[in-house]
Amino acid sequence: MPNPKPQPSFVLVRPQMGENIGAAARAMWNFGLDRMRIVAPRDGWPNPAAVALASGAGRLLDEAQLCEDVVGATGDCHFVFATTARSRDLTKPVVSPERAMQMAAEKTARGEKVAVLFGPERAGLENEDIARANVLISVPVNPDFPSLNLAQCVLLVGYEWRRQTETVASEIDAPGKSGWAQGIEVEKLAQHYEARLDEAGFFFPATKADSMKVNLRNLWSRLPLTQADVQMLHGILRQMVRWKERDR
Repeated sequence: MPNPKPQPSFVLVRPQMGENIGAAARAMWNFGLDRMRIVAPRDGWPNPAAVALASGAGRLLDEAQLCEDVVGATGDCHFVFATTARSRDLTKPVVSPERAMQMAAEKTARGEKVAVLFGPERAGLENEDIARANVLISVPVNPDFPSLNLAQCVLLVGYEWRRQTETVASEIDAPGKSGWAQGIEVEKLAQHYEARLDEAGFFFPATKADSMKVNLRNLWSRLPLTQADVQMLHGILRQMVRWKERDR
């Protein structure tokens, strides 16, 4: 079943290779997009090479709309973006992929239909295609090598769509199955090490012992220890003490 959430349609304009269509479908599905439209594919449609590259995203290809031209692919849309890495003679607003997908999210949430045009692999979209778009999406690529693979461009825009429509954690700090150590567990670990280090004569000279112990406690408090970490550190110290006692 299609994804019920509002989303733009990704329109592949005159794609040349079935493999790139399949890779584009896979890139779309990576980010929860499943509305693909294909305009005049060079090698015909359906294309077995596309299915092979789509991997688990074959459903997108099964449901993809085949269109004769850009007019047919975007006729039901209220707003159209066109991706391009080249400067154009046509005067149009130019936005980044991030801003484009912010706009797309706002428009689709209001019930508007949005399309994003992606050009063929060899030279990208023609001016005739771009003339039918409302806004251009310019990818900030290396000006000395601006060409993007079709699937790469789809992936990039799809990623920005995901960022604008889902909660994306900028950092994940997970403790694993054991969970974070509690304060009392870290305190007992600190006491264990302090006692054994004291027996070993580590806190020397005596005039610096107190500050050394404070620094050691500070070290433990800085470490994001899990319960498994604490158990392992206890075990390491016990084993070292046993080994030392056997050596006597």
